[in-house]
Amino acid sequence: MALDFLILYEHTVREYESDLLLKLELERRGYQVEIRQLLDPKYRRLFGQDKPEVLVASCMYDNEAINSHVYNNIGRCDKIVNLHWEQMLSDTQEEGDWFNMNGNAKRCIQTCWGKRTAARLQAHGMDPKNTPVTGAVMMDFLRPEFKGYFKDKAALCREFGLDPDKKLHLYISSFGYASMSAEEVAELSRMAGTDFTGFAATNRISMDQTLRWFDAYLGDHPEVELVYRRHPSEWNSPALEELTRKRPNFHVIFADSVKQWIVAADSISIWMSTAIAEVYMAGKSCHILRPVPIEHEYDPVIYKGARYVTSYEEFCTAMAQSDPPFPIRREVIEGYFDPSPRPAYLRMADLLEQVYREPPRDHPMGEGFTPHFNWLKYFALWGVHFLYRRRWEPRRVFAWCPPLAGFAQRIYGYVDKAHLEPEEIRAMTERIRPFLR
Repeated sequence: MALDFLILYEHTVREYESDLLLKLELERRGYQVEIRQLLDPKYRRLFGQDKPEVLVASCMYDNEAINSHVYNNIGRCDKIVNLHWEQMLSDTQEEGDWFNMNGNAKRCIQTCWGKRTAARLQAHGMDPKNTPVTGAVMMDFLRPEFKGYFKDKAALCREFGLDPDKKLHLYISSFGYASMSAEEVAELSRMAGTDFTGFAATNRISMDQTLRWFDAYLGDHPEVELVYRRHPSEWNSPALEELTRKRPNFHVIFADSVKQWIVAADSISIWMSTAIAEVYMAGKSCHILRPVPIEHEYDPVIYKGARYVTSYEEFCTAMAQSDPPFPIRREVIEGYFDPSPRPAYLRMADLLEQVYREPPRDHPMGEGFTPHFNWLKYFALWGVHFLYRRRWEPRRVFAWCPPLAGFAQRIYGYVDKAHLEPEEIRAMTERIRPFLR
């Protein structure tokens, strides 16, 4: 039986939970749905007997993305819906070409979390019919309908060896550049064509000052447990290790989702993470810690005009507040995250049903699009997955040919990072299913 929908994901932590919620709702409505990772092997059945009616993408910025994410996975298809995972941008990114879609990507359906994103895309030439506002599916898990989905504070604290009777403060970090060497920053700048030197310095200064605040505060407040939710790039930070040794109530924890920690925390602070929207959707507040200003071209536009904590004295005052006001104006955050009483996953499923049943709204693979099948990628993915199933690392298998070893090892690393065991998927499915309405 042919598939009705194929959902493609890129980042497991960012996307899979939401994709699975959407898949289960569509299956509840009687549709055939499959979720695949972008670097999964390309199966001939998806070009033939199992060819999906609708391709649900994770990103779709230009003709090359249409070719890579759609044509090389299922062949020709004019029903392309983009879940559009990158919508929290800086003002520079909002004004630039890339994030406003190029070429035939403007003919794909680009779902929008809120009215501000829809208005931006339309101002850059997109047809309103291709910019529907659906809300953000990942925020649904924070809605009242999903009460009980996350562990409570006591259970979470016991799991990680924290004292549940103490105040639990969560800090959500974004200091991804702070751990990079000058050489690494220079290499990244060359690759991206943008000089990140200044922003890396801002990362380092901000992180240093913030940790100084935490050190002083925790020394005076042993009744507080502070969980530092590190950025994925902060994997090698002597400063964090040092503060962990010095203060027994300072904990660097990356396990479990940021939503889980937000729900359990008694108070929250943040630097520039877009997770501030999840804090809002969870019905909580937070403090934005800004020891020094952030360059506007890197600061998410949602933070513009927000209230910041800029000194240690202000931080101590903020920590004493039992119910602080939210630091971003309601109309701003709800402009980017639509506050509809109907959950986003139901709105998204409604949209996908409509796309499935009706003729194509546009023709992304029509005039202006030149398809080309990437045979090198086709065979490379089959080869890497063959090695991955046996846990044979390419750097050892192809040690005799360093260029090939390096190329295959990079793909192997991406495959490993995105991999989910069947048991993990079953457990996630059983956790979500009781909350379907």
